[in-house]
Amino acid sequence: MSEPEAKKRPGLAVWLPLALFAGFFVLVMFGLFRPANREVSSAMIGKPLPAFDLRPATTDKPGLAVAKFQDGKPKLLNIFASWCIPCAVESPQLAALAAQGVEIDGIAIRDRPADVARFLATNGNPFAAIGADDLSSVQLAIGSSGVPETFVIDGKGIIRYQHIGDIRAEDVSMILGKLKDAGS
Repeated sequence: MSEPEAKKRPGLAVWLPLALFAGFFVLVMFGLFRPANREVSSAMIGKPLPAFDLRPATTDKPGLAVAKFQDGKPKLLNIFASWCIPCAVESPQLAALAAQGVEIDGIAIRDRPADVARFLATNGNPFAAIGADDLSSVQLAIGSSGVPETFVIDGKGIIRYQHIGDIRAEDVSMILGKLKDAGS
């Protein structure tokens, strides 16, 4: 190798990996220090519940119709299923809300009455009424994409808040606040 060839500068091939690593490092640091907004906004907030009249999901509770949400009193509407593990996990929080006087109605998604009854016997039954949504038509019409989801409905039947996922212990006071706001 001649002397001029040995003194050549390193080519792009040497610097490219370093530049890629630096870019990756900057992206990771940006993600770590930028606060993430994990709240999903619903297109149904501020809109009325769609019309529905669901048959009872169990033999011991009445079915559910939209008219029940137009009596002047705010309520929770919980979308659940017996086959949903997070639905079982949120059961103590729903019981805590019911113990504080919150009226909770439920919609069982794609479920059989015997399975719903077994789920409620195991996990508790905080519901005043439970409708069976065999085809998920009501679930989709109100903007729910999965289970569990809980909606705060004001006394006129307007959706005021949508909680996606299971309600955790730290969410109970926030849900109570949303219900209070819906009653104002």
